[in-house]
Amino acid sequence: MEHVNRFTIQCGEAGNRDELRVRLFLSSLSGSAFTWFISLPPNSVITWANLEKQFHKYFFSGVHEKKITDLVKLRQRNDESVESFVQRIREVKNKCYSLVLDDRQLADLAF
Repeated sequence: MEHVNRFTIQCGEAGNRDELRVRLFLSSLSGSAFTWFISLPPNSVITWANLEKQFHKYFFSGVHEKKITDLVKLRQRNDESVESFVQRIREVKNKCYSLVLDDRQLADLAF
């Protein structure tokens, strides 16, 4: 919530234009928040209210931060495609807010 409020204040007058606020929001994100944003399906964010709702739902849904142990415990299910498994790993990794892993390290962990 703090990030969204800080962003809105920094936008100033530009924050009054919904479409501009949505576009500028991307530049305010880093780490797991940036990864979350770029993983959204194309055209899934239409309005600022929608983006803000999705952001809060994802990051403040009451789910506690994940740890590296949560990543290590992940196993590919028998009926799960590699693509689905990788996506599940990314989703858990995105909830490890203080963990910094590049894609190579994440791939090594998955193997």
